[in-house]
Amino acid sequence: MDMRDRVSAALKDAMRAKEADRLSTLRLINAAIKDKDIAARGTGDDEGGVSNEGILAILGRMVKQRQESARAYEEGGRLELAEKELSEIKIIEEFLPKQLSEDEAAAAVDTAISEVGAESIRDMGKVMAALKAKYTGRMDFGKAGPMVKDRLG
Repeated sequence: MDMRDRVSAALKDAMRAKEADRLSTLRLINAAIKDKDIAARGTGDDEGGVSNEGILAILGRMVKQRQESARAYEEGGRLELAEKELSEIKIIEEFLPKQLSEDEAAAAVDTAISEVGAESIRDMGKVMAALKAKYTGRMDFGKAGPMVKDRLG
């Protein structure tokens, strides 16, 4: 079952169960996917819409945005809004593959460096591209970048 079907099925289930919070989050996911479809149509690469990898990237960005918002709300003392953001993250993460642990991410970085034959910081782009090809949705690339830089620097 591809990602679109999973989101649609979950949306229908949430409607039937009258889960308002879950339903609103799933609608946000659906809207983000449709926005990306429309943007792709404008550039001419709309072969069936956004791929599963594209959807994983969208979901990853949505989680990251909500983490930043939750952090900002907590700092501002708006705990009820932070809780709402965190509950949305849980719903979005249901559709993401299991995240790599710190050790697994480090091993993935080491493997990618050896696979592309990276020797200096100039090869960082190649390593990051290899990681993104394999681990989209499973790895926080904001943390992977510094790891790669440390190993190549």
